[in-house]
Amino acid sequence: MNDSVGAEPDSRLRRDIGFTGSAFLSFNGIVGAGIFALPATLHVQFGAFSPWLFPIFGLLILLVALPFARLAALFPQSGGPVAYTAAFGPLASFQAGWLYYLARVTALAANANVFATYAATLWAPLGTGMGRAATILALCASLTAINIVGVRRAIRALDGLTLLKGLPLIALAIWGLAATASAWPTPGPAPSLSGVEAAALVIFYAFIGFENSVVPAGETANPGRTIPRALIATIVGTALLYFVVQLAYVSVMPAGEAPEAPLVAFAAVLAGPVGAIVITIAALSSIGGNIAGSLTSTPRVTFALAREGLLPRWFAAVSARFHTPANSVLFMGLLGALLALTGSFLWLAVVSTLARLFVYGTSIAALPRSERQAGRRTTAATIGLMAAGLLVCLWAALQSEWASWRMLLILMAVGLALYLLARRQGLRPE
Repeated sequence: MNDSVGAEPDSRLRRDIGFTGSAFLSFNGIVGAGIFALPATLHVQFGAFSPWLFPIFGLLILLVALPFARLAALFPQSGGPVAYTAAFGPLASFQAGWLYYLARVTALAANANVFATYAATLWAPLGTGMGRAATILALCASLTAINIVGVRRAIRALDGLTLLKGLPLIALAIWGLAATASAWPTPGPAPSLSGVEAAALVIFYAFIGFENSVVPAGETANPGRTIPRALIATIVGTALLYFVVQLAYVSVMPAGEAPEAPLVAFAAVLAGPVGAIVITIAALSSIGGNIAGSLTSTPRVTFALAREGLLPRWFAAVSARFHTPANSVLFMGLLGALLALTGSFLWLAVVSTLARLFVYGTSIAALPRSERQAGRRTTAATIGLMAAGLLVCLWAALQSEWASWRMLLILMAVGLALYLLARRQGLRPE
């Protein structure tokens, strides 16, 4: 029996990503700037019930992630959704890769701007004019260089950034809960479904990015075992972290107030200016980790598309010295920096979540075909899991406004044009 499907992994790449690296890729894909801004919004809208939204939505995202885990066990090569949706043909594979890539590079650009904003709280010139441009360029250039010179170095850098953002958040939450041990809020009545739906995309977005670990499968040791375990463990751990942070915030901060940087204000209440500086550094590390993880993961999409003959072969080049898809990494770093500097990414940002929901849905739908190709039988339990995951994606997507859907259709039309151009030029798989 053949336990894997799709193209053979590229032997030029090194499998230097282990369980911890895979988990940190997912964790940094999920945890970016959102947790440093979301607590106040949820506190205002949902009050004492707000911490419980995270385990609820964590369970919902698990329904999407579990089919992904099964897919990851079948595909030992890089590409993630590009490889999974190939079961529906090259056009579906290209569209999945195209939309996923746009969502990730747009998020990179947005986060680079947020990084400059937080950096300016430490030194004001970093947030305006040439200082802002220099901050964005230095951030993108350094993280791009790290990812070009080797995936092992990239994962080590990610390890450090993960600790710098995770430990202060945990310490802050524990401190806040300890300081209010006798006054922890009770959940109170659950909000109405319409109220939850109004904030669904915001909360759902707090978990998007878990798929970071599946894309570089070709550089992961024993990916069929490593990636599913790391992916599910990360979602559970992140939901718990979000819950504890939100509970501590609700326990300490006054109701009805929404400071611009809620966790910085929270830290200042507990530990004064020093606490605010520590959390600002944690926020910078969080955003930097999110960008670093994206630069480790997302360039493998263009690499996979080029290997399938759906992009110019330039994107499939592997550095003979560093054994990384250097051209794809360099291209994403340059494009992300350009979008961040010009601000032109804003018109794409409105469909970032919707585009990824589309990618999630098409990937899940491809699971039965992929299992048949691997000689496996799709069980009733798998069908039920798929149905649940697809329903979650559909429900979340229906919360989007028509403007977002219109933009998604435009981007898909652009993707179709690029696909037809590649076919006309006679590009062939490697």
